[in-house]
Amino acid sequence: MTERVLHVEGLSLSLPNAADRRFALKDASFQIGAGETVCVVGESGSGKSMTAHAVMGLLPPAVKVAAGSIRLAGRELLGLDERDMRRLRGCDIGMIFQEPMTSLNPLMRIGDQIGEMFEAHGALHPAARNKRALELIEEVGLPDPAHIVRVYPHQLSGGQRQRVMIAMALALEPKLLIADEPTTALDVTTQAQILRLIDRLRSEHGTAVLFITHDFGVVAEIADRIVVLQNGEICETGKTGDVLRTPSHDYTKRLIAAVPSLTPPEPRRLATATPALKIDGLSKTYRSGGFFAKGREVAAVDNVSFEILPGETLGLVGESGSGKSTVGRCCLRLIEPDGGMIRLETVEIQGMTQRMLRAHRSRIQMIFQDPYASLNPRRSVGRIIAEGPVAQGVDRSTAMLQARELLDLVGLAPAAADRYPHEFSGGQRQRIGIARALALNPKVLVADEAVSALDVSVQAQILDLIREIQNRLQVAVLFITHDLRVAAQICDRIAVMQRGRIVEMAATAELFANPAHDYTQMLLAAVPGREAFAHTHETETNHVT
Repeated sequence: MTERVLHVEGLSLSLPNAADRRFALKDASFQIGAGETVCVVGESGSGKSMTAHAVMGLLPPAVKVAAGSIRLAGRELLGLDERDMRRLRGCDIGMIFQEPMTSLNPLMRIGDQIGEMFEAHGALHPAARNKRALELIEEVGLPDPAHIVRVYPHQLSGGQRQRVMIAMALALEPKLLIADEPTTALDVTTQAQILRLIDRLRSEHGTAVLFITHDFGVVAEIADRIVVLQNGEICETGKTGDVLRTPSHDYTKRLIAAVPSLTPPEPRRLATATPALKIDGLSKTYRSGGFFAKGREVAAVDNVSFEILPGETLGLVGESGSGKSTVGRCCLRLIEPDGGMIRLETVEIQGMTQRMLRAHRSRIQMIFQDPYASLNPRRSVGRIIAEGPVAQGVDRSTAMLQARELLDLVGLAPAAADRYPHEFSGGQRQRIGIARALALNPKVLVADEAVSALDVSVQAQILDLIREIQNRLQVAVLFITHDLRVAAQICDRIAVMQRGRIVEMAATAELFANPAHDYTQMLLAAVPGREAFAHTHETETNHVT
C-alpha cells in the first residue's frame, strides 16, 4: 500500500454570518499517498483554494475550522501554533501559487529568493545555498542557471517565473506539494512543460501532489485521482479515467460537458461586406536600454495584416510573447504602432492625433482579461458602464438608463447597476466588462484573453453570450487567446502568431484538421488532455445520436 502522506477527514470550515452559505468546506474527506497526484476540481467558490489554505494553516481570520482533522504523515496539523506551522511550511509542505509575479519579491534576485528558503529553516551554509540554488534552477529546466540566479523576477517570462516558484517549493524536498492553479495563465506549450516538470519531480522524489485546477484538460494529463467539489461539499471522487469516462454525479457531468471540444462547429456563412477592421503591415518594436546600458530592440509585431468582416470572429493565438496582445492594443491605439495601416470600416485611424481619434474610439472597444483590475472599485457598476457614453456627450440620466438595459442584455439584473464590482463573481464581472464595451455601440470588439481565468462552466456561458451578442448586433470580434479549445468553439478563422509574425491563417475547421505550419502543429499537440477529451466528446455525440 502506498504510504499515506496527507489525510483530510471530516473537515468543515465555517464562514462569517454574512456569507452566502454557512460552510466554505463541509465534511470533506480525502487522502493522498506518496508519489500520487490528486486533483481537486470545481467552479469558483467551490472551496478548492480554501482546502489548500487549511492544509497550509493560512486560512483568512474570518474562516474558522469547525470540525475535522488534517494529518501530514500521521501528524495532526490542526491545533499547531504558528511557530510549528512555519517549520512545516517549505520544509514538509511546499506550495506553488497561481500568480508567481505576486509571490516573488520584486526587489530580490532569484538566487537570493531560493537561498532564503534554506536560510529561513537554518539549512546549509551560504556557499552551499548558492550551489543548491543553481542545482534547483537546472533541475526545473531553466536555461543558464548562472545568469538566472542574478536576475530579478520582472526579467523572466511567466513560464520561467513559475519554474522558479516550483524550484522554491521543492528546495527542502517537502513530503507534500500543493499546486494552486499553477498553469491557468500560461500558454499551451509552457503549460505542457510545467505539467511534465511537476509529474517528473513527483515520480523522482515520491512527493505527494495536491493539484487545484478548474481545467479538465490538465486533470486528464496529470491526475491519478479526482476530487470534485460543489459549494464546499465533495460530490464525487475516484480514479481519473473512471470519473472522466463515466461520471456519476450530475454536477461532474455538467463540468465535463462544458469543456470546449477541439472539434469546431459547422462554419457560419458570412455576408460579403466592407471589413469592420482592416490591418495592413502593422509593426511595433520595443527598445530597451538607457544612458549606460546597451540598447536592445525586440520586434513585438512584424508586418501583421488581416481583416475582420462584420459579425465575424478572428482568433489570434500563440505563445506568451508572440505579440498577440500588442496587436490588440495597437488596433485601439492604446499602444502607438511604428508603422502600418489601421482602418475602421472606411476610416483610417493610424496617423490621427489623439484629439481626432477620440471621435472614432466608440467604434472599437476592448474586453480585458481581468475584469476586476479594469473596473473602478470606487464606482458603481452603472457609473462604470455609463462613463463612456457620458464622455462622448450623452446625457448622464440617459446613459444610466442604457447601462441598466445593457446589464439585462448580458444576463444580469438591471438592479446590479447600483452595486460595486467586489460584490460580483468573476464571471459576473466579465459580463459587466462586456456591457461596458458595448455601451458605445462598437463595430469591433477586441477580447484579450477574456475567458482564460474563468472556470469551464462560466467560460461556456461567456462564450455563448459573446456569440449571441455578435449575432444580434453584427459586431466583428478579434479574439485573443492561448486556449485552442476556446478558439475552436468561437472563431470563424484563426491567425497563428509566432515571434511577432502571423505564420498561418485559415478557417478554423481547416486549420485544426490540416495545420500547415510546424508551429501550429506543435501548439495543437501541446493541448492538455487532447486525447482524453476527444474520446469524451465523441462518446457524448454518439450517445446523443
